[in-house]
Amino acid sequence: MVKRSHFDISSIPNEFIMDAVLRAVVVYGFLLVIFRVAGERTMSSMSTFDFVLLLVIAEATQQALIGDDFSVTKALLVITTLIGLDIGISLLKDRWRLLHKVVEGVPLVIVEDGKPLADRMQRARVDESDVLQAAREHPGLEHMDEIQFAVLERTGEISIVQKRQEKG
Repeated sequence: MVKRSHFDISSIPNEFIMDAVLRAVVVYGFLLVIFRVAGERTMSSMSTFDFVLLLVIAEATQQALIGDDFSVTKALLVITTLIGLDIGISLLKDRWRLLHKVVEGVPLVIVEDGKPLADRMQRARVDESDVLQAAREHPGLEHMDEIQFAVLERTGEISIVQKRQEKG
């Protein structure tokens, strides 16, 4: 009869488990904060430079999460921790609206009645050319004064509401 071996989690040192979990929590939290600070527009329109930066961040993150231990066990532990964090935060966002706003952001009106709201646009790192580019996707919209509202959505996209045409 062949004796089957089984995986015994008690054989894994507690320091190993805590190291992997703590690394995952710290890196997840750091990346969440950094990408919120970077703003919605950064994530919505990636240039070649942004893509290369993302690859470098991914490599640095991998090194920070795994360290010198490239075992499958540690990788699975880190993946499980990250997915658990994501599920936990999504459940907390459903429970606390403020956390949802902090993590996901809220839409921001950046043009009102054809007038750019400069302070909001500067804070969101959006300029008039970005708004006009979004406006060009709507047939007949060519000028800022034809826009009722421009809204920077949580995704980083700019939504345009055209002014109503006066019937005369």
